[in-house]
Amino acid sequence: MENTFQLVRNIIPPLTSKKHKGQDGRIGIVGGCQEYTGAPYFAAISALKVGADLSHVFCTREAAPVIKSYSPELIVHPVLDSPGAIHEVEKWLPRLHALVVGPGLGRDDVLLENVKGILEASKARGVPVIIDADGLWLIAQQPTLIQGYRKAVLTPNHVEFIRLSEAVLRDPVDSNDRRGAVLRLSQALGNVTVVHKGEQDVISDGEQVLECSQQGSNRRCGGQGDLLSGSLGVLVHWALLTGPEKTNGFSPLLVAAFGACSLTRQCSHQAFQKHGRSTTTTDMIAEVGPAFNRLFET
Repeated sequence: MENTFQLVRNIIPPLTSKKHKGQDGRIGIVGGCQEYTGAPYFAAISALKVGADLSHVFCTREAAPVIKSYSPELIVHPVLDSPGAIHEVEKWLPRLHALVVGPGLGRDDVLLENVKGILEASKARGVPVIIDADGLWLIAQQPTLIQGYRKAVLTPNHVEFIRLSEAVLRDPVDSNDRRGAVLRLSQALGNVTVVHKGEQDVISDGEQVLECSQQGSNRRCGGQGDLLSGSLGVLVHWALLTGPEKTNGFSPLLVAAFGACSLTRQCSHQAFQKHGRSTTTTDMIAEVGPAFNRLFET
């Protein structure tokens, strides 16, 4: 596993005074509705904590003031439930390096239709997309939305993976062969990168399989997947920027996913050491800087 950590270190850009704002990452989060405002915040703030320069949240009108109140660091667009939602997000796509779709999205039909259009616009522009939560529910209903799009990463948990696999492969999941199951799903989707979260995270691009067994914690509070998806958005941008020559033949997205999984687990571990059973995702996000430094910069 140490060799894979070195590949992650290879994609991390140096901090230098010669850069300008935005070069190290402008990340967009698509999600946030009346019921769910925490998830897009967790994803967006995690992207900043990992090292992105700017974090945008495209949410519904009702969710926007709430998300704004969590942090002055975020740029919040109250457009996701507007009639012109697709256009409103699309005009920002040239300025974004990656899009994280799903945190706090919910399953409202209007929002899901808008997200379909946003995904199509993102693919047309070659914008990398990370899909999580109810974004994955949408993909399970319509897998063709990301079929063959090699700049997509899906991050399902156990339940989401079963739903997605059965929708795409039309067969029950073999729980005794997680590596094979993730590999087959990725291949069936046209080599879309899949991150199956679990006791160990299994990652595949349909050609290679990586496992992340970095120590985490036994806490399963909500929001940890948002930390993962937000940090993954940044790492995907960095990995694609440096290219496969720095990832030793591995897919850049595969290396980025391994880095994000390792970081999320390390944050969970460090927070649990301090807070034990009362650990929440807010405690984990406070550990992003120290965890990143411990894994990738020392």
